[in-house]
Amino acid sequence: MGKRPVLGVIYILQGMQKMGLDPSPVLEKYGLDLATLDPAAEIDRARELQLLTDLAGCIREPVAALEIGAAYGLAGYGPLVMLFMTCDNAYQAMQAGVRYQALTYLFGELRFEPGAQQSALVLRHSGLPEGARRFRIDGEAAGTYKLIRDLQAGLGVDLHAERVEMPYPRPPDAERYEAYFHAPVTFGSDAVRFWIANEHLALRFPTADPAAHRIYQAQCEQLLLARKHSGGQLADRVREHLELFSGDLPGAPQVASALGLAERTLRRQLQEEGVSFRALTEQVRFTKAANLLQHSNESIEQIALSLGYAEPASFIRAFQRWAGMTPARYRRHYRSGDGRQGE
Repeated sequence: MGKRPVLGVIYILQGMQKMGLDPSPVLEKYGLDLATLDPAAEIDRARELQLLTDLAGCIREPVAALEIGAAYGLAGYGPLVMLFMTCDNAYQAMQAGVRYQALTYLFGELRFEPGAQQSALVLRHSGLPEGARRFRIDGEAAGTYKLIRDLQAGLGVDLHAERVEMPYPRPPDAERYEAYFHAPVTFGSDAVRFWIANEHLALRFPTADPAAHRIYQAQCEQLLLARKHSGGQLADRVREHLELFSGDLPGAPQVASALGLAERTLRRQLQEEGVSFRALTEQVRFTKAANLLQHSNESIEQIALSLGYAEPASFIRAFQRWAGMTPARYRRHYRSGDGRQGE
């Protein structure tokens, strides 16, 4: 899977800020700013891992990654969380989690191991940079368990872990792990494991809804298919970087620096691919504008402001140039059912 929601990075950055850590020096290296990151955007998986590896260097005490991982929000999983809630029980929900794990923020591989009295949700990591290993293991373990506990709170069923395994030697601050997971924790295993009683996994969810479940499953399948496609050309990388921003988009010098290129090299390679930096910027602005017109109730003035325009008139003229009609007409045309340009 090449691209992932940048919302996972935003959660981590917000968690770091809550702990008094300043991630801005690392973000500047990548040409990013938390205040302008677009939560609806996606980021290349390899680039995200590089960013998270650098962020791990900001952590003064390794156990802090538990609290940072707990910053993941339940609503941020989109249709996937609704798929979980419409399952018959936790066993089915965990099977769905394994099937659609690419729709989560995990770098590890999620599996389910059945047992006679207890079964385990397993999170196995490989290929993580050494500098980011414990940071990601702890963060993803905390985020996964928070998702389980959030579902428990919303559904009123018992999904607590009977015991937890962690895949590295016992650290000096091991007792803080037991305090976080509210369960005995052992270290030195080959993977993260959350052992849950089978009787709890079989408890029926009060929100079970087979018809709605099929709807959310279809949505997750569509998202899964979309994640499999990722462009390899420079134009795709530039476009993906521009899509990370809300408001004013960065210029060619900033984008070139973020991608590790000289501006002249950036422009030359784009020209060789048959596209200009300005054209890519226009494409991104149009895509963002069309999405807001289709799926939000923001006014034309609000949309213009969110796209970095000083006045609505400038946005309206630009949109007419892109779409051949005014933003208001585009919205009416889309919502009337006569046109579905964004689908």
